[in-house]
Amino acid sequence: MQDLQSLIEKTVMQLGFELVDLEISNRGKLLRVFIDKLSPKDNKDNINIDDCVLVSNQLGNVLTVEHKIDYDRLEVSSPGMDRVLKKEQDFIRFIGERAHIKLRVPVVLESKETRKNFLGVLRGIEAGSVQIECDGVILVLPLSNIDKARLSPKF
Repeated sequence: MQDLQSLIEKTVMQLGFELVDLEISNRGKLLRVFIDKLSPKDNKDNINIDDCVLVSNQLGNVLTVEHKIDYDRLEVSSPGMDRVLKKEQDFIRFIGERAHIKLRVPVVLESKETRKNFLGVLRGIEAGSVQIECDGVILVLPLSNIDKARLSPKF
């Protein structure tokens, strides 16, 4: 799995994109690759269909020729408006955006309340912890305790 992820990440980066996420499902027969631009002009500089076709064609060639990966279907798409946040750089890039964070282990807040889920605005990252503003209070959540994090756009 790690070799496959490294191969896909290297190929995607050579084309000028970032590997946001990789999902393998249907007993390894479906590879779902989520990409974003490596250096977007702004948060509105999104992936388009031509970008997905380019990456899909290149990955198809690489997976067939260089690495005998057994898969039936390859899907390449944008991460969407509710994109997953995994790397420290993701949290930095989306400072000021609303996000939903789910922790592995609940934390005890100042109010003595135990919580595992947080919805708020990303305010920064410092010393391996994410700062998120929830209900007017800035909370500090260690990156190592984050199970899942996604942007949560408001419509």
